[in-house]
Amino acid sequence: MSSTTIDNTLPPARSLLSEFWRNFSKNRGAVIGFSFIALVFFVCVFAHFVAPYDPIEQNRSALLLPPAFLEGGDWAYILGTDDIGRDILSRIIYGARLSVFIGLFIVLLSCFLGILFGLLAGFYGGILDATIMRLVDIMLAIPGLLLTIGVVTILGPSLFNAAIAIAVVSIPSYVRLTRASVISEKTRDYVTASKVTGVSILRLMFVIILPNCLAPLIVQMTMGISNAILELAALGFLGIGAQPPTPELGTMLAESRGFMQSANWLVTIPGIAILLLVLAFNLMGDGLRDALDPRLK
Repeated sequence: MSSTTIDNTLPPARSLLSEFWRNFSKNRGAVIGFSFIALVFFVCVFAHFVAPYDPIEQNRSALLLPPAFLEGGDWAYILGTDDIGRDILSRIIYGARLSVFIGLFIVLLSCFLGILFGLLAGFYGGILDATIMRLVDIMLAIPGLLLTIGVVTILGPSLFNAAIAIAVVSIPSYVRLTRASVISEKTRDYVTASKVTGVSILRLMFVIILPNCLAPLIVQMTMGISNAILELAALGFLGIGAQPPTPELGTMLAESRGFMQSANWLVTIPGIAILLLVLAFNLMGDGLRDALDPRLK
């Protein structure tokens, strides 16, 4: 009789990163958004080398030049120039760098504070939870843009103050999301087992519970960047964000309002840049949600 050998070895487990990428790449829009954001980050980091001109340099002999692909354009200024001879492409590159990096700063600051307060509210409950959530409810009862404008008015118009104001207004969404996740996680068996073994409160909150709450927070952070870019542009357009001659997308829109008929590219190009940035982050956020939410797999 011939004996057969049965191979009981299991196939190698798929790594978490490859599993994440497999789920993420199923969403074609998310991959496109991620690729665009990666390109934007590269351009932003190396803006000094990529931008053809200084964003505030004026060329009085090239005023209101249209983009090179339109009649009367000049390939030395691919996207044209504004009313005082500044290169639009260079200003878009530097404006995108401001929007993306300050958007990241806003999200990191608001997420840090939101996670801190959400952890305290969800873990301890009681009076502390009620106090934090009532403050959050008060902030949510006021329209976000109106509250942001109020904070900037108090602090004074500047790019930094606008970023702080947007971060403060964005905190409630992270507080509510973190609190809900912590309340769900703190009753699970692994948390009870950790308490029995005598784990400290700080380790229990930040090392054991918090990592299991990060998936929805990562998605919220991605969406938060697009919201921060929009609000930053809105404040710049209203004149209480970045101040001229800073190359910021919302400020560029505000400066070009008087040329909507005679030189419409001054409004169209920054508007398209804002649209593409926000759309890319939203598409990537959808992909992250699909990849990180086990209920959607």
